[in-house]
Amino acid sequence: MLTVASVNVNGIRAAYRRGMGAWLDGRSPDVLALQEVRADDEHLAEHLGEGWHIAHEACAVKGRAGVAVASRLPLCAVRVGPGPRDDESSGRWVEADVELPDGGLLTVVSVYVHKGDAGTPRMAAKYAFLDAMTTRLGELGDGRRAVVAGDLNIAHRELDLKNWKGNQKSAGFLPQERAYLDRWFDGLGWADVGRLLAGEVPGPHTWWSWRGKAFDNDAGWRIDHQLATPALAGLAHEMAVDRAATYAERFSDHAPFVVTYDL
Repeated sequence: MLTVASVNVNGIRAAYRRGMGAWLDGRSPDVLALQEVRADDEHLAEHLGEGWHIAHEACAVKGRAGVAVASRLPLCAVRVGPGPRDDESSGRWVEADVELPDGGLLTVVSVYVHKGDAGTPRMAAKYAFLDAMTTRLGELGDGRRAVVAGDLNIAHRELDLKNWKGNQKSAGFLPQERAYLDRWFDGLGWADVGRLLAGEVPGPHTWWSWRGKAFDNDAGWRIDHQLATPALAGLAHEMAVDRAATYAERFSDHAPFVVTYDL
């Protein structure tokens, strides 16, 4: 069994101040995909501690974005992308080939997609990134075992957010955004592991606003995903959203999304 955990930490230093270390020690995943790291290599390694092999892609703009794959198993290759690198797209995609005990490889991607804002240049940047991501997903889905884990900032279906009626014109639930996931699942053959294992139920949500009573009322969004190639999807065994017991115990506005694969 191999456990892959993914979480948008909203800044690794802030997350550790709020108690992320206790969660990580208790969960003890084999592979950890992090988004919005907002730190350099030294600070990331210092917070995670010893025993990790780390692939980290920082953002070109200090204090923004940043993604990492940390693994207890060795990494044999690291790649960044997809598409051209600029201030908007850097620190949003890193992929690493994890060496499995049986001698095989598992490609793990940590991704952080722009939030966007409908009708603005940032929305255009989000669509450009999703276009580049679509191309790369087509390349990765060539028979290998691969998982793309992270914060897509897109809720795919009405089941994936509580207030879907009030967000039909909001970034994160626009028809144009959701169509990308349709293409990845229906056209390219990738699987939505969260939905595959949870079934046709509301959520489970992974993000709640810091404001108001969103967390207490579970008025959240399922925007943190693990997407698997056909060669891996059938090996997905169990999933969990590590939702904090109370608002005060949260270390991020996102909860970790954890999947165990029977390799």
